[in-house]
Amino acid sequence: MKEPKWWLDTESLQSSDFAMSTAFSALMRKVFIWMALALVITGVTAYGVATTPSLLIAIVTNKALFWGLIIAELALVFAVSGAINRLSLATATLLFVLYSVVNGATLSVIFLAYSMPAIIQTFFITAGTFGVMALVGYTTKTDLTSLGKLLFMALIGLVIATVVNMFVGSTGFDYILSYVGVLIFVGLTAYDTQKIKQMCMQAPDAGEHMQKLALLGALSLYLDFINLFLYLLRIFGNNKD
Repeated sequence: MKEPKWWLDTESLQSSDFAMSTAFSALMRKVFIWMALALVITGVTAYGVATTPSLLIAIVTNKALFWGLIIAELALVFAVSGAINRLSLATATLLFVLYSVVNGATLSVIFLAYSMPAIIQTFFITAGTFGVMALVGYTTKTDLTSLGKLLFMALIGLVIATVVNMFVGSTGFDYILSYVGVLIFVGLTAYDTQKIKQMCMQAPDAGEHMQKLALLGALSLYLDFINLFLYLLRIFGNNKD
């Protein structure tokens, strides 16, 4: 996600504190509402696909379909984040909703590996952890910019290590990577929340441009939540096998 040019421009905020505070509240509310709705859409889609044998079997047995969903997810994320300035708010929102649906279809396979109680329990653990770290990022006076850069580098390392372990197949190493993943996305939740708060505080208004940036913020927090959930599920989930 590209940071807006006015990210650290505090001079433009001194003209109207009332306008700023109004825009701030409206935009922050939209960020978390969009994120929550996306999670609901993903959860409903995942459960719907998992309880429809024909769809679930098609995703699991058809590699072309499965990888097509993965590629579609990546394409949608890049489309929303990379072309946000060229998209209308309605189009960007539609793409975000579509991404939530596609991601839900992909995540339906977790119902084959984990029991329903384990998934539900892990979801609430994730929600609690995410909520605490979002509150930390929202309230802390410490600048988390340096931490965010370190976490991003750690995330790249995690992705590389995960790909390597796909060929090595080490269960112990996979378990370690799960804990590392939890730590990374716990930190990113706080960092992204602080960055979104700063962005909304500096918003000149709650117009369409700022709402599109708020949508990007919702996407960032959505991805933090989903990844945190998946890593926690690998740790706490009771594997059906």
